[in-house]
Amino acid sequence: MTSRSILKSLIVVMLVLCAGSAFTQAPPAPSAYLTPIGPAISLENAKKAAAAALAEARKNGWLQAVAVVSPGGYLVYYEKMDNTQLGSADVAIDKARSAALYKRPTRVFQDALEKGGVNLRVLALKGAVPVDGGLPIIMDGKLVGAIGASGDLAQNDGQCAAAGVAALK
Repeated sequence: MTSRSILKSLIVVMLVLCAGSAFTQAPPAPSAYLTPIGPAISLENAKKAAAAALAEARKNGWLQAVAVVSPGGYLVYYEKMDNTQLGSADVAIDKARSAALYKRPTRVFQDALEKGGVNLRVLALKGAVPVDGGLPIIMDGKLVGAIGASGDLAQNDGQCAAAGVAALK
């Protein structure tokens, strides 16, 4: 092993060891952290959110997989459009789970990574997906779950997830 590769390995190890569960970026509003957890989203509402997300995808000619999870990140409903890349199945579930467990859009993690520096700590957050497309679902002031969309560009996934959340308002 060369000294250059040893140095690279040490830097990676230091980054991982220094990583914590917080990162320096503009955090979501304090209310996002304090949102109480409510009962899991109903199957009816999960299907409604997924249908709206998939309708947004169809309207724009995108292929999507959509997952809706409970506040604990457990799958409540899942649907994938024909011909959507198979890898998007797991990604949609992971985005939804990340948004539920961290009570924030996955876009927050994506934006943090883009800034670099100490924000690279996001990589050490277990289950945090740093790609747009996962959104918490808040009903009656309580977190009832989250939706994740995957299959196209991250911004398009985010647009589909937003349509799903909007359908429940």
